[in-house]
Amino acid sequence: MRQRIEAIRSDPNYDIRQFIDTVAADIRDLERFHNISISPTRRARFEEYYKSSLSSLQDFPFQHLNQDGKIDYLLIQNFLERGLRQLGLTAEKDEKTEPLLGFAPGIVGLCEDRQNMKKMDGKKGAQDVFEIEKLIAETRIKILAEEITVDKTSAYRAARTVDELRARLEEWYGFFSGYDPLFSWWVKDPYAKVKKQLEELPAVIRKTLVGIDPEDNDAIVGDPVGREGLLAELEAEMIPYTPEELLEIGESEYVWCEAEMKKASRELGYGDEWRDALEYVKNLYVEPGSQPDLIRFLAHEATEYVEKHDLVTVPRIAKENWCMLMMAPERQKVNPFFLGGTNIIVSYPTDTMEHEDKMMSMRGNNIHFSRSTVFHEMIPGHHLQFHMMVRYKPHRNMFTTPFWIEGWSLYWEMILWDKKFPKTPENRIGMLFWRMHRCARITFSLKFHLGQISPQECIDLLVDKVGHERATAEGEVRRSFAGDYSPLYQAGYMLGALQLYSLRKELVESGKMKEKEFHDRVLQANMMPIELLRAFLKDQHLSTEFKPSWRFYDGR
Repeated sequence: MRQRIEAIRSDPNYDIRQFIDTVAADIRDLERFHNISISPTRRARFEEYYKSSLSSLQDFPFQHLNQDGKIDYLLIQNFLERGLRQLGLTAEKDEKTEPLLGFAPGIVGLCEDRQNMKKMDGKKGAQDVFEIEKLIAETRIKILAEEITVDKTSAYRAARTVDELRARLEEWYGFFSGYDPLFSWWVKDPYAKVKKQLEELPAVIRKTLVGIDPEDNDAIVGDPVGREGLLAELEAEMIPYTPEELLEIGESEYVWCEAEMKKASRELGYGDEWRDALEYVKNLYVEPGSQPDLIRFLAHEATEYVEKHDLVTVPRIAKENWCMLMMAPERQKVNPFFLGGTNIIVSYPTDTMEHEDKMMSMRGNNIHFSRSTVFHEMIPGHHLQFHMMVRYKPHRNMFTTPFWIEGWSLYWEMILWDKKFPKTPENRIGMLFWRMHRCARITFSLKFHLGQISPQECIDLLVDKVGHERATAEGEVRRSFAGDYSPLYQAGYMLGALQLYSLRKELVESGKMKEKEFHDRVLQANMMPIELLRAFLKDQHLSTEFKPSWRFYDGR
């Protein structure tokens, strides 16, 4: 890294993107090699790397970089600082699981010795595995005797860690077994016993300490990050609001949506009983086998609209090259609605599903719900977005943020609403359902991570306040807390859209920028926190001490 800095000093035009590419490659290599999440060695190595990279970054001549270069500097600085903070928060969580993982250091030590290519002594390896098996057995006895007290979240996290350790130990055994005769002679029997213990322990933890039936594959638990965790994430996303303030924004937007729902409901003859109007719209679905035709029509409709009104550049390749796939029934448990991006993946019942599940899927993917989903996922939403991301500043793809990714697609739901794209009350109810859903996502995800509500209460909230089918609500909550999404991901839809909406007011409605230029520049800037995007588009003065301060929401 220091050699690269010398190159910077001798060449003032050195591109900071090379530094970013190096960090991205280094992180991939470190994650591949240090592949045990709870390893103290892993944590120490990442901490060292983040700190040394931040030190190297300070050698860049920030004041001589152009605006794009300064944005890149701030993005990688934020990325590295976020990584450091996350190490500390993760360490605190891991510490709470230690009463259940007294045997873990032994497994970690064996696996890391293999990674470092230390010579294996079969006899010693057998004794190490034997001691590990004894510790696991003791832990199991203590769990069943209720002698270990941990909170449910930490217990669930520990069970996942045991699964991870079992996989790593299996790699360790597979590396030597059969290739080293003495190793196999010594280790085969103790390894078979420890493997069995590691396979059984997660179920014991989940049943006894978490309260989950081991046979229940649909249980939703999640891993709340707490208020401090949310504040750390908000800092990284450059959102100068507290979780409590964001909850107020979600409620304010919900109130607006409900008022608009009532207007549409009155037009359909249901008065203020908008849930009755919603039930009517849910039953406006196409017959089995016809959903692909509907999706193709809706995709072309939205693309033609944005092109006709000159709202955003749609490259021919983006318009022509997308495919449609059908979602498997098992996957629909987690993704009850469409997915999109390069392709659109259609959620619709198959002949293997039970009757009740078929009806809930058809109602949940009705004509008017699907209308918003299609342009959210395709053009001008994610498909166009992903097309541009690999063509403009692709080095920024590592700075992933739901506020830019998901905010962009939901922002288009707001813009097309303002432009009266929905022509009928049924159309409007379809669009409003999704906006209410995104308001509710702020509420249920933040309250869950604050420890205020359970996953079941999140499901009830989606059913009661938004009008979800219970099966689709369960799928949404399961997807939110499965561990694949950051704590702010679900809130990022609405909040990111509101940020872009506010930025559009500043730049387009003020006459400083044409609408198409605004949208094209947002896409061509690629991923970043929206406040940093605002600074870039407005050509604001930047320094290495940049801190978020933009209060983007002015209420309803």
